Amino acid sequence: MDTEAVRSFVRAAELGQLQHAANELGVTQQAVSKRIAALERELEVRLFTRTARGVELTLDGQAFLPHARSIVTGVERAVAAVRPGSRALRIDVLGLRSAQAVILHDYWRSHPDVDLDVVTLKVNDPRVAVAAVEAGEIDASFRSVTDPATLPRDVQMIHAFDSPLELLVGPRHPLAAARRLTPPQLHRHRIWVPGIAPRTEWAVFYDQLVTEFDLSIDAAGPHFGDEVLLDTLADSADVATLVGSRDRYIWPTNHDLRRIPIVNPTLAYPLSLILPRSNPHPGLRKIIDHFGSLAPLPEATWRPSWATTPDGS
Repeated sequence: MDTEAVRSFVRAAELGQLQHAANELGVTQQAVSKRIAALERELEVRLFTRTARGVELTLDGQAFLPHARSIVTGVERAVAAVRPGSRALRIDVLGLRSAQAVILHDYWRSHPDVDLDVVTLKVNDPRVAVAAVEAGEIDASFRSVTDPATLPRDVQMIHAFDSPLELLVGPRHPLAAARRLTPPQLHRHRIWVPGIAPRTEWAVFYDQLVTEFDLSIDAAGPHFGDEVLLDTLADSADVATLVGSRDRYIWPTNHDLRRIPIVNPTLAYPLSLILPRSNPHPGLRKIIDHFGSLAPLPEATWRPSWATTPDGS
């Protein structure tokens, strides 16, 4: 199959006009029309119908489009595999102050020649991120699907690293003076985690955390941003929250907030990486190897039931 014909079909379908597709591809409209006609002959179906505004997909064209996109993405990845510097590595993180972004920044500082494009899809549903990876819109996403059996055949999820939790409190909180805390010491203390979206990986995480350690997780109210959360903690004598040890938070010095590690067991939030099963971006391998160089967590570590580990279990 002529991959340039497939590429022409995809761009014409997305732009709705053969001339616009030709302009983007740097060829004539006649060349695009001939490519698509040859593709239709090979497939023995009509892919487009012409309208006054351009072209519209037939039912066969609609069925063929997602597969055609996969072909184009596969070709681009094949080219990138032999030309590593030809395209930036595009990775989705939950936030630019999250542990994922911090780890990527640490890696980039050691490898400043790496062309990284760090993005945030700003979606709660991990299936949206999975679809973006499958479509080739991003190369990988730091998301977790709590039931890996639901992943598409062409997408895989691997363990990236674990993020140990810390209790974040203001100076008047009863636990503010502690250097370390165990999960039983958190019992009956209000832990405020606003904005937990239902059916997300972190909703499942906190549900299992509450069940396992009898914690009081309060998810009331929308999340108005880290600044509002930090202001509330600074002024409160009874509210605390949980943060990842590698998450980056910045607050005024007069807030005097305290980050207290939780031990015996360490409470770990597992971070996974979703990526294509075949032809992943060549830059991903070194980043995945970098995860393996991070300091391991203590043997006494609790993880949720859906967590994956470096050995895949």
